[in-house]
Amino acid sequence: MIKDVALGLVIPFMGTTLGSACVFFMRKELNRQVQRALTGFAAGVMVAASIWSLIMPAMDLASGMGKLSFLPAAIGFWAGVLFLLLLDSVIPHLHMNADKAEGPNSKLKRTTMMVLAVTLHNIPEGMAVGVVYAGLISGNASITSGGALALALGIAIQNFPEGAIISMPLKAEGKSKGKAFLDGALSGAVEPIGALLTILAAGFFLPAMPYLLSFAAGAMMYVVVEELIPEMSEGEHSNIGVVMFALGFTLMMALDVALG
Repeated sequence: MIKDVALGLVIPFMGTTLGSACVFFMRKELNRQVQRALTGFAAGVMVAASIWSLIMPAMDLASGMGKLSFLPAAIGFWAGVLFLLLLDSVIPHLHMNADKAEGPNSKLKRTTMMVLAVTLHNIPEGMAVGVVYAGLISGNASITSGGALALALGIAIQNFPEGAIISMPLKAEGKSKGKAFLDGALSGAVEPIGALLTILAAGFFLPAMPYLLSFAAGAMMYVVVEELIPEMSEGEHSNIGVVMFALGFTLMMALDVALG
């Protein structure tokens, strides 16, 4: 069990690290269409993971409430949305291709705020992995080792393009390839740390597992709607983001069902 959990925590981080390594092999910054495609794909994975890996297990765990089994999921979902809304308003960060930073006024460098944006975006992903593995450790029948692994793999797959999306612009902003890679990789370090802390905290709140699962789902959906969907649709009209969203959604859905 410990080996499975350790693997589940490392896999998503490896996705970010491998994606960040693209900076060593690509000479120019990412094409805007490629950025849209990768962002759409990541959004699709996150939406599918929120539904199949988090919200549905949350409602299964609350099935004893009968027709009100949706209630813990709804409460947790809103708590996750509001939590990310709070973080979004108190942490200065700069989204991809944006000229104006969000959050409080800050004298931080543009590149630092770009890394903070991705780090902020990675927090709910780490929480999602952590709460699912916490449920697995506790022996909840609604969460299987295959389902937990599917979530970790899905997050890793969508982290790969995210790593490239952060490291390539950092290089274009003037950083060396080594520093751009390191910043990109470190932006994903919050995931295993967040996952581990969530596992430790969830051990004290096992009866609240339905709320915790849906909390992570709400936080992830906030990121998708507030950041990823606008980025995949910005600029000249293109359908590539939508097509890749559908591909990411389908892949994550298939992984969860096949491995779960």
